[in-house]
Amino acid sequence: MRITNMLFVVSISLLVLNGCMSTRHVLGQSDADYEKASAGGRYSILQDHAPTGDIKVDHLPDLIPSWEQKSRGGNKSPYEVWGKKYWVMDSAQGYVAEGTASWYGKKFHGHKTSNGETYDMYNFSAAHKSLPLPTYLKVTNLDNQRSVIVRVNDRGPFHGDRLIDLSYAAAARLDYHKKGLARVRVEAITPAQGSAYSPEESVSKTPVLPLEALPAKALDISSNEVSNASSELVFSHLQLGAFSAEESADRLRKRLFEAFDTSVNVLINKQDDGLYKVLVGPFDDASKLGEWQQKLQQEGFGNPVRVALIP
Repeated sequence: MRITNMLFVVSISLLVLNGCMSTRHVLGQSDADYEKASAGGRYSILQDHAPTGDIKVDHLPDLIPSWEQKSRGGNKSPYEVWGKKYWVMDSAQGYVAEGTASWYGKKFHGHKTSNGETYDMYNFSAAHKSLPLPTYLKVTNLDNQRSVIVRVNDRGPFHGDRLIDLSYAAAARLDYHKKGLARVRVEAITPAQGSAYSPEESVSKTPVLPLEALPAKALDISSNEVSNASSELVFSHLQLGAFSAEESADRLRKRLFEAFDTSVNVLINKQDDGLYKVLVGPFDDASKLGEWQQKLQQEGFGNPVRVALIP
C-alpha cells in the first residue's frame, strides 16, 4: 500500500514537473528566461496582458498631488537590475523629459511595488527608473494631447529605451492602452511642504520644442518666438538632470567622470529659476550625440534629453 501510494505521488510529481517543462518549451524559454520573466518565481503570469474586457476610466477621480516624504523602500542609490546599475535622483524638481511610455497590467496586479505599496492597475500610478519615490507627474500623450497625473511608486521599465511605465488605467486615460506604446511628455509636480496644489505653478513651464529638445538656458519668450527659434536650433548637448541644489548637480557630474573619465565633457548650467542643469557635450553632429545618448542610457544614467544651448 505504501509503495503504491509512493508511486502515485511520484507519478503526479513527474506529471506536474513535465507540465512545467513543456510549458517553458512551448513558450520557447530557457531556464534563465523563465527566471527573468517570473522574477524568480514571484509572478505566476509570465507575459503581461490587459484585464479581461475593456475598462472605463472617465469616472476615476484625478489625483491631487501633495507633498510626501520619500518612501523608505525603493530609493536606494545606486541599485542594480539584471547586472546594470541605476541611480536615483535626489529631487524631482524641474524634471521634464519626453520619450516612450509603455504600460503594465495583469501580471503585476496585486503584487508589491518597489516602495512596498500594492500595485493596482486601476489606479493612476507609474514606474520610473530614477525619480524619487513617490513623485507626482503630469504625463501628456503627444499624439492626442491627453494628460493624466500619476504617482510614481515603482521602478522600471528596464527593457528597451522606454522612459516610463504607466498603470493600465493611466494608459487608458491617455488612450494608448490598445497600442501598447505612446510618445509622451513627462513633467514633475513637486508641491512645497504645507502648500496647496496649484496646477499652474507646480508643472514646469519649459517650452516644448521639437525632436525631444529642451533649451539648456530657460528663456522668457512667447510661443511664436519658440516656434521661430526652433527651426534654427542645433542640438549640441544632452541633459541628464535638473536640481535645486548645486551639490546634487555636482554629485551627478562626479558620477559621470567616474563612469567615463575624461572622454566626456560635463557642464553645470545654472538657470534663471535657480535650477542647476547637468549637461554633457557639446557634440559636433547628430550621430555623435545619438551615440552618447545610447552610452549614457546603457550605463544607467536614465534617458538623456537632447538640448540646444540658447544664448
